[in-house]
Amino acid sequence: MISFLKDVLLKFQQGKIDLDEALKLLEDYPYQDLNFAKIDHHRELRKGLPEIIFGQGKTAAQIKKIAKEIKAKKTNLLITRLNLSTYEEIRKEIPALQYHPVAKIAYLKITEPVPGKGTIAVVTAGTTDIPIAEEAALTCEFLGNQVLKIYDVGVAGLHRLLGEYSKLRSARVVITVAGMEGALPSVIAGLIKAPIIACPTSVGYGASFKGLAALLAMLNSCPGGVGVVNIDNGFGAGYLASLINHLG
Repeated sequence: MISFLKDVLLKFQQGKIDLDEALKLLEDYPYQDLNFAKIDHHRELRKGLPEIIFGQGKTAAQIKKIAKEIKAKKTNLLITRLNLSTYEEIRKEIPALQYHPVAKIAYLKITEPVPGKGTIAVVTAGTTDIPIAEEAALTCEFLGNQVLKIYDVGVAGLHRLLGEYSKLRSARVVITVAGMEGALPSVIAGLIKAPIIACPTSVGYGASFKGLAALLAMLNSCPGGVGVVNIDNGFGAGYLASLINHLG
């Protein structure tokens, strides 16, 4: 693959191919094999967004090695589902790494991302949904988006939501984060034209089945324009919202 890379670069240097053709040829440039992980350094080239590290289930040593290699390529670094003790261990090797204790995300911006077209609103039904909402919001911000946070406006008091109506209407994309019966995205989708990304949370009592009740309610939403991510997947909601907000 080194010879292939040299050939592409040489052709570009000699003017035989232009920059766009060279980038196209490099889209499938191989990953870096660490045996326990294969780092896709060129994901940003193919998709416009870098590879993100899912921290849960990985050892501190594994995350540290992956993070160091990503940083070495001068790529922005985001680690989700990371506990504080693991972050502190990684920070010994990467002192500039920042940590958000509520979202449980570590991040390091080396270059500024392409800005989104508008504002992404992140809305929660309750205060207990905030950790997942913060994961979504920080992901959006990391990927170059302006974020508006509207918290604790669930259906137990709809007047609170209506008080934020003008702000909701100004958003280009809305992420709704709710547990319990999961009604919030349907309510908001009936009020505004922006696409709704519904993120169910595992918040609730016994028959909520750790978020399954909210997930099924959101999948059965009556108003059009509601897409649903997995339970507690704030990162997935933020990533999708960013993709939408960069369109056009």
